[in-house]
Amino acid sequence: MDAVLTVAERTRVEATPDFDEWVAARGLSLLRLAYVLTGSREDAEDVVQDALSRALPRWSRISGLADPDAYVRRMVVNANVSRWRRTRKRETPRPVPDGALVVTGIALEDHDALWRACRRLPDDQRTAIVLRYYEDLGYAEIAEMTGVREGSVRSRVSRGIAALRAELGEDDD
Repeated sequence: MDAVLTVAERTRVEATPDFDEWVAARGLSLLRLAYVLTGSREDAEDVVQDALSRALPRWSRISGLADPDAYVRRMVVNANVSRWRRTRKRETPRPVPDGALVVTGIALEDHDALWRACRRLPDDQRTAIVLRYYEDLGYAEIAEMTGVREGSVRSRVSRGIAALRAELGEDDD
């Protein structure tokens, strides 16, 4: 027997994007975020795969949220945090592929130096800086996504920026 849907339920069902369509539209954005968080294409792919494999069985609930993109971005951040907690002691640096990330407004040499300096930051500082400046999130949003207090996020960003400035030889001005 067919169930009768209310207008609100019908609108929600019609507005709910199919998981495959949503991934096709948002997958590259998630991969870029994960790449900036991890610094490695392989790790980024693993992090996104983990997040999406957890999102798929819950997609009917996630797609009904006001901002499913934000929810899945948080899943990517959480998957990355879980990954670096597991591998913190076994991490080995890898070279950054040529042309991996394009930043406008700075010379290529400066971009490479900045990226290498970011890779040397502790994972928690790098995550906070990426979410603050790459994803343009506020401190409260970052705190909620990473599960730490807002003061800790501010401290991580501040310490990370100070470390970058010291390594790149820039003044605090």
